[in-house]
Amino acid sequence: MKHIRLLVLLGAAAATAFAAPDPAQPVPERIDLPGALNYALENNFSIRQAREKLNQAEGSLISSRAGYLPSVKAESSYQRTADQITAPNADNETWSGTASVNQTVYAGGAVMAGVRSARASRDAAQYELQAVTSTVLAAVRVGFYNVLRAQETIKVREQSLSLLEEELKNARNRYEAGAGAQFDVLRAEVALANGRPPLITARNDLKIGVEELRQLLGFTNRAGENLQKVPEFLGELAFGDEQFALDQALESARRNRAELQALAKGVSIADASVTVARAGYLPKVGVGAGWEIVGTRTTPHFGESSRDGWFVGAQSSWAIFDGRATAGKVRSAKSQATQARLSLQEQELAIDVEVRRAFASWQQAVELVTASGKVVEQAAEALRLSRARFDVGAATQLDVLQSQVALTEAGNNKVQALYAYNAAIAQLRKAMGAPELVVGAAK
Repeated sequence: MKHIRLLVLLGAAAATAFAAPDPAQPVPERIDLPGALNYALENNFSIRQAREKLNQAEGSLISSRAGYLPSVKAESSYQRTADQITAPNADNETWSGTASVNQTVYAGGAVMAGVRSARASRDAAQYELQAVTSTVLAAVRVGFYNVLRAQETIKVREQSLSLLEEELKNARNRYEAGAGAQFDVLRAEVALANGRPPLITARNDLKIGVEELRQLLGFTNRAGENLQKVPEFLGELAFGDEQFALDQALESARRNRAELQALAKGVSIADASVTVARAGYLPKVGVGAGWEIVGTRTTPHFGESSRDGWFVGAQSSWAIFDGRATAGKVRSAKSQATQARLSLQEQELAIDVEVRRAFASWQQAVELVTASGKVVEQAAEALRLSRARFDVGAATQLDVLQSQVALTEAGNNKVQALYAYNAAIAQLRKAMGAPELVVGAAK
């Protein structure tokens, strides 16, 4: 529950601090993960809509509480009748004014149940805001890591092209010096040409990743220089020492997932609806009091024959038989309550599966990072040795090119593994219901 309260405070603070986001903010020169998270917290459309739904639920709660309080009403009327249709010696102008107070005394529990339902709806809206916030921030993390992955992939591909260009240069030098064959030059040219499409793809992946992240952030300013400007993304795909246990992850999800809390409030709403429906079996009683003034114009001076006085009364009604309409409403409300409980149980199962899948993805990512950790060093050493052997005639140019390809593959695999690791942690923490406790510190 501590995490839930922290998310409530996070959402409330964001709703206050970021109530009026500025859509015309320029593209920043550079942005890191905490900056991206804070920007999304302020501008993401899903989060902003969830805040408005909470605001709407607050208004509904205020309206429902009105049933506890008396209603005060003032009315007035004036009427003038044509002389042609006015009875002889009768006034053709009348006026009146009334002020009254009415209070519901008993409504079969409907008022109390309505307030309880509205309060549960407000609480559910709070939990929905938490759920949306958690989902969006996890998506922003993954999106930011995807941009970092694309940047690192570009570096790997550029390094590969640099090695292939160097090999082509060496092949040409050997051929011009009469120490190499033209076939070696041709093979180096083909290898270099084959290395360019992956770089083009990596650069396009970066553009797409930036646009996907822009949507998550809620950045809408595309005017002027912002149309083509891309900020510098700060950070790295690091391998940490986070440890998770499946049983603790499942328990955390059951305790902290806002979706479950919202559905639990939905059960409370459905139970209150049953009470409201049952109120149709019971009588309704109300009381009222007020003061009234009425008058006519029988003299040239308006109001000389007015009368005023107070009144008090009580009203009651009881639908003894309504054609079983109330019975139908009660049955429908009970069915909705059962459906709400089934939805809660279904969501619990879905969240269990989500946690297990995220946990499995995290375990796989740890193994991939561990496996790829030393491969880059080994591939770099293999390339060095193949070049040394080629220089003394113990290896062929094909051996060198294959070593270069292996090094590129190893580097790319390491980048993909680090991305999968960081993304898996973000998804697992989201599945566990662990909120963004510290937005100001990049991981």
